[in-house]
Amino acid sequence: MGVALIEANELSKCYHVGSQELFALRDLTVKIDRGEFVAVIGPSGSGKSTLLNQIGCLDRPTSGLYRFDGTDISTLGSDALARLRNRSIGFCFQSYQLLPRATALANVELPLLYADVAPERRHDRARDMLKTVGLEGRSDHLPTQLSGGEQQRVAIARALVNDPLLILADEPTGSLDSRSGREIMALLQALNRSGLTVVIVTHDPTVASFADRVLSMLDGRLVDDRRAAEAFRADASDRGASLARTP
Repeated sequence: MGVALIEANELSKCYHVGSQELFALRDLTVKIDRGEFVAVIGPSGSGKSTLLNQIGCLDRPTSGLYRFDGTDISTLGSDALARLRNRSIGFCFQSYQLLPRATALANVELPLLYADVAPERRHDRARDMLKTVGLEGRSDHLPTQLSGGEQQRVAIARALVNDPLLILADEPTGSLDSRSGREIMALLQALNRSGLTVVIVTHDPTVASFADRVLSMLDGRLVDDRRAAEAFRADASDRGASLARTP
């Protein structure tokens, strides 16, 4: 069995507010292998986004161990962490986070610019990624000239441009209508089937159902980890039992 891409062992994140300790994560242990498509689901305040920040090496845990592709993240300095994020992890967010005055092509090129890739190669690679997400005819458009679904596709192209090991998506359909949301999830599904590891954070069971595995969180703890079909069968069964008890 190969090395897990993501390995968290008793991971905790605690914030101090005055004399109080507030735990956003508590003793979380999980492994995610290369090529998995995993959804992290739970209500607001459950710790989903905190976990995403740990997985994406955007924050350090208060305690516990986190390894990314076999590397203990606590051994890396800030420059090494920045290089890891740039080269190995692609990020997508609900708000797209595109530069408003830059074209779609320029937005997709950004990670390559930070990686000091030569201009001609940057342009070619960014155009290839826009074609991958179905936007080859939109390279010169500004974000304001694109629909929400098209903007998220640009964000996905930008996440892909450095050929990462992992795509992390935080509520990737949260600002989209249902049709555009389904198209974005189908795109992420297709990327996963090509071999890319995908982890999404969502509060929406419909979005989570596109994944193969669902991690359910509550109060900073991992409370369930099962295959998607099993998770949603159990959820439907729980709802049915609840209805049966209703007078």
